[in-house]
Amino acid sequence: MSGEKDQLRLQKLMAPDLRPETYVYCTFQDHRLPVDFSPICTFRESEGLTAIVERSQAVRAKVPYIFEAKLITLTVHSSLEAIGFLAMISSALAKAGIPCNAVAAFHHDHLFIPVNRADDAFVLLEALSQSGAPAVI
Repeated sequence: MSGEKDQLRLQKLMAPDLRPETYVYCTFQDHRLPVDFSPICTFRESEGLTAIVERSQAVRAKVPYIFEAKLITLTVHSSLEAIGFLAMISSALAKAGIPCNAVAAFHHDHLFIPVNRADDAFVLLEALSQSGAPAVI
């Protein structure tokens, strides 16, 4: 199954899930992860390998990190070809003054929200999902 593409259905079915863990961003200029490092996500850039890990892993490995965040997963199976869904989500969060770092994976979209705004973001996303009205970008 390739996932849902209709923006209104995605909005209605997004079912956000707020995870309790705190995640952080680390970077490795040599593109090598420490032993026993188990990131939730990595991305290779020319400046280094970015790894998003639970904060406890970074602390344990004594690795510098930035951006303490909570993870909200939009549990609807969204298509990688869906048009405007993440734009609508990030726009709604931006209007509320909530920063968001989004990662689109095979099945779901994942939002990393600063720890102190995660509850606000979750409430906003729940309301957006339950409104039934198309969100305006």
